Amino acid sequence: MDTRQLQTLIAVADTGSFASAARLVNLTASAVSQQIQTLEIDIGVSLFDRNKRPPQMNAHGEELVRAARTVMQTIVETRMNISGRRTAGVLKIGAIRTVSMRLVPLALADMAALYTDLSFDLTVGISQSLTADVAAGRLDAALVAEHVGVPAGLSWTPVLSEPLVLVAPAHATGQTELSLLKNLPFIRYETDVPLARQIATELSRLGVSPREIAVANTMPSVVGMVQAGLGFAIIPQIAFLDAAPSSLYCIQFRNGAITRRVGLVQRQVSSRSEVLQELRNILSQRTYKIGPKAAEIVSFRNGWHDDV
Repeated sequence: MDTRQLQTLIAVADTGSFASAARLVNLTASAVSQQIQTLEIDIGVSLFDRNKRPPQMNAHGEELVRAARTVMQTIVETRMNISGRRTAGVLKIGAIRTVSMRLVPLALADMAALYTDLSFDLTVGISQSLTADVAAGRLDAALVAEHVGVPAGLSWTPVLSEPLVLVAPAHATGQTELSLLKNLPFIRYETDVPLARQIATELSRLGVSPREIAVANTMPSVVGMVQAGLGFAIIPQIAFLDAAPSSLYCIQFRNGAITRRVGLVQRQVSSRSEVLQELRNILSQRTYKIGPKAAEIVSFRNGWHDDV
């Protein structure tokens, strides 16, 4: 048994097939299969049910994967401790899209000023996959939404809490929330993430079914459609802060009572703990600086009444 075999086994577990794992570890599918067979011979048990197509990992395989993750992470941590590169090298960070456009770049710029030997590798994705990447050791940490299952061995610390905002074209300025919900078409954020589910749940709770005119799977596209006059959308505050105020009419959804939280998920034991603690501090500070923009939303709400 060697570390290459363990890395390959983890890749098979993460991707679900030998072929997909081969692309991840830069081997051929036959080489992956050979490594797995050698590993099975070494430990004396079968790790996969080969009567199924594709072969499915059995209980022995799942147990070994858990141990392999621990072994590989220990090796990584040990190398960094011995080399003294806990605050140097490449920090691998993940982030959901809405915070990757502004908050994270600003925070990384602050980090670069503090740690001159540190560089960054940013992966943008959805909360579930980013959390899995942290658990597997492919990322050091990730900014993900609340309500995502956090596996054992990981911790989630909130760094951002923001209101959901109803945004409409500028020509709708002055209308109440109820009027916007009833009279304008709805632009839906279409992706399987906690935010999309949260928005759908709140609309259902209000008992309104706005006419849907468009769907988009990125927040900039949603904002762009609103600016173009297609209809209204419900988005997190941070998603529209770079838009020209004159291009949107914005009110806090449900008078600011509906919020979403984003936090940093990381391994509970990590040689990067010092760097990640500083990253959390910077993210919190940057969030505070961005937060006062909420005053601009209030200024757009003259005459708004909570009549839903």
